[in-house]
Amino acid sequence: MTVRSCVHPAGKFVYGVHAPTYRVANQRENDFVEPLGAFSDDNPHLNQGNFPGGDIEVKQAEEIYEIANPFPFRGVTYISSGWAAPRALSPAAIKLPEPRAVSMAEALKNLLPAGAARDLRKIFAALPEPVLLALAATSTDPEDLVALAGMSCELCYDGSGAPTGLRYEEEETGQARARILRHDLFEVVVNNPHLPEPYRRGMVLRPGVQGGSEIVGEYGGASSGGHVFEYLRSNSYIPWGHYAANMADDAVRYSTKDLSGADMQGLRHLYYQRTYLRLGAELELPLPPGRKTMTPGALEELRLAIHQALRRKKAPALSFTATLWGWNYGFDFSPSGYRLHASHQQIHQQYAMLPETVSAWHHGGQPADEPVASYACGDLVAEFCDRYKEETGCDFFSAYLAAIRHNRRMDGLENENTSLIVHEDDRVMLFVPKAQTSQWELQIMALGEVGNILEADAATRASLDRALLIAQKILARMGARLVSSIEYSSRITAAPAGQRLLYALLPKLPYSMGAFSEAQLRWVTGHFPEDFAAACRAHLPEVLADLEKNGAGAA
Repeated sequence: MTVRSCVHPAGKFVYGVHAPTYRVANQRENDFVEPLGAFSDDNPHLNQGNFPGGDIEVKQAEEIYEIANPFPFRGVTYISSGWAAPRALSPAAIKLPEPRAVSMAEALKNLLPAGAARDLRKIFAALPEPVLLALAATSTDPEDLVALAGMSCELCYDGSGAPTGLRYEEEETGQARARILRHDLFEVVVNNPHLPEPYRRGMVLRPGVQGGSEIVGEYGGASSGGHVFEYLRSNSYIPWGHYAANMADDAVRYSTKDLSGADMQGLRHLYYQRTYLRLGAELELPLPPGRKTMTPGALEELRLAIHQALRRKKAPALSFTATLWGWNYGFDFSPSGYRLHASHQQIHQQYAMLPETVSAWHHGGQPADEPVASYACGDLVAEFCDRYKEETGCDFFSAYLAAIRHNRRMDGLENENTSLIVHEDDRVMLFVPKAQTSQWELQIMALGEVGNILEADAATRASLDRALLIAQKILARMGARLVSSIEYSSRITAAPAGQRLLYALLPKLPYSMGAFSEAQLRWVTGHFPEDFAAACRAHLPEVLADLEKNGAGAA
């Protein structure tokens, strides 16, 4: 098979195994033997092992498994047997510890003499900025965080001393600008969930406090237990703008542990609604009245009407033919000034529609004869599926599903942990990919002939939403705090070609933030995918029980 993929047309996985044995010529001229320190009996510990006298013979290094990603454009995964073998014996050990409690206020109580005056603002003012950033990111003490919040900006207070909002000043342009004194400190402290909610509400959560983005959609309300706003980001890094579905300030969710089925339904409903409205408008269909959230029934009626309109011979040509959906969950910031993940901690999802083509120009501002294709990551899947069919004669996703269902371990262990599947129903599957591009990557795949959300009926959409929630809650129980999620979908106007709607959830782990290997699409992981799937399944009963308790049962 010439195509680079771990999915064999026979419906099984294929991968490489490196069992290195090699010789290294020693070209070093000098020895630099010296003590590294001493043992408890004061005998020196020397570094002489670093200076061998002759050539090096590596007789049997640890086996390395090389697994091409199912999709070639996502690179290759390497699993070290030395790292993965211990985890195979205890998959439950695949987890991160809970963050430790941190309190500068408590530490100062133990340092300062009894009865000494303790003004945190004055003490913190003497600390270097990196120390303040580290404290703002990690402190679990509201007293610390309130002091830091007051140092980062100018606040307004009521008669009782509670914060009511930010202090603003009018610029020469007539625009109002909040008086932020330390921007990095402000950004970090407002994203700490231990900052008391009145401060977070006044500093970052209240609609409008982050800028003038218009709210053009809403789902639920305070009385329903879930409330989501849809913001328009008109001046967006995504051409033609994008939308952000944010949990509202009266339904604050800083952790997926707190996210309910109603919350997820609201976040995703706004994505479906905006997409169907955009498509309906392009096709000149009758649309529901404005200033009103569409009901699930009305949403499904519009979806079906779009399908019918696209089948008409004289249907208007669509300008926007692809969806973009993503979710950066979690915020972190290093003391050295690097933002490590999302723009803010409050749970939000982003989405947009992408055009079929974009105007093309040559150097010097000369227009090209033809437009160029606009980029959508799902197009890479479609192109690969075409190539796979051309080279093998087989449908890729049929072979992929067969390989997942008949999976076998790479290390030859015969135990109960052979499955990659974490959860599935009649419409979707949540599973661990054989070649993970994140140490804890999970994927969700539509099981039917569904390539995009226009092809997903109400039942399939409910299954997708529930699987996303289950996946995030499992990852949260394992300790994941930073997770990027993306959608790979087919073009709305694409001819049926077997492409399945696919979601990838990509956690970032503390020691795997990405470096030169990842820049080459070489993904290094320390466990077998089957063991990670087993670790996820161990949390599934608790997650499902939690969803049942909160009214998000079977889809």
